[in-house]
Amino acid sequence: MSKMKLSEFSFDLPEELVAEYPSENRDEARLMVIHRSTGKIEHKLFKDVLSYFDEGDVMIRNNTRVFPARMYGNKEKTGAKIEVFLLRELNRESLLWDVLVDPARKIRIGNKLYFGEDDSLVAEVIDNTTSRGRTLRFLFDGPYEDFKAKITELGETPLPKYIKREVEASDEERYQTIFAKEEGAVAAPTAGLHFSRELLKRLELKGINFAEVTLHVGLGTFRSVEVEDLTKHKMDSEQVIISEEAVQIVNEAKRNKKRVCAIGTTSMRSIETSVSTDGMLKPFDGWTNKFIFPPYEFSIADSLITNFHTPLSTLLMMISAFCGHELMIQAYQEAIKEKYRFYSYGDAMLII
Repeated sequence: MSKMKLSEFSFDLPEELVAEYPSENRDEARLMVIHRSTGKIEHKLFKDVLSYFDEGDVMIRNNTRVFPARMYGNKEKTGAKIEVFLLRELNRESLLWDVLVDPARKIRIGNKLYFGEDDSLVAEVIDNTTSRGRTLRFLFDGPYEDFKAKITELGETPLPKYIKREVEASDEERYQTIFAKEEGAVAAPTAGLHFSRELLKRLELKGINFAEVTLHVGLGTFRSVEVEDLTKHKMDSEQVIISEEAVQIVNEAKRNKKRVCAIGTTSMRSIETSVSTDGMLKPFDGWTNKFIFPPYEFSIADSLITNFHTPLSTLLMMISAFCGHELMIQAYQEAIKEKYRFYSYGDAMLII
């Protein structure tokens, strides 16, 4: 297979197919099922996923929890409104955070930003990391738990920028998977949003096992690729933890020739980051900047649940590598024709 170019991942997406709201019930989004061996495409509801898995099969889910990363502050003296997007904590003792600021051109080293009605939280800009990025030090007296409670109270659910509406109260719950546990993501692992408590129960009753991994989704997931030669694209690093317990569940299923399904591109990147020489999953605790694009040999999962992604995105490239490029293009054309809903709050795809 020849090297793929960026332009092969371009397609025209009608704006009205970008989902502004999630489906009324989590497990009743639409589901497109793609059979890789035959090229057959089926149209179902998400809860029908149950009929494609049997006892002993394993689903791998990302248990990261989104924190309310988007805050609005005012710049000292001018009072200008500044959006601060918390990317990650750099140092807990000194309350240092890596952040994005918007508008970036107004923010200089040494500026102070005030948050909350009563300016109860103050931060100082101490470093320019990139054109939009800054390092902030929060000035807060008191225990870390109180500081964390404060930024949680002042922050809002970080819906992706392409959702143009205001954040609503319901987003706090719906932009979080029901198995979210480990806080640290600034974007939801969206394939997992389709699982309801009832559907999880039905899958468990059928004998399907779940393995949990943690990948704290960063904004790099959404960063567009700007190089025609994909080998030159650099992914941002994201933190990944794969426990011994998850490894045992997954490897047992593989040894028993059962189906292993990655719920979402983040779960897929996690498991492909830590593969043993004999193609089994290994425990891992560290950072990954793995970029999966065609051609690529997958080692762990033989099926994937995912949403419908943006043109030119790294996520689309992973789908192409897993599904086969021609079949993916065909599926996306069909999705547009059938008016499937795209992106974080959109419909789902099962590739088997």
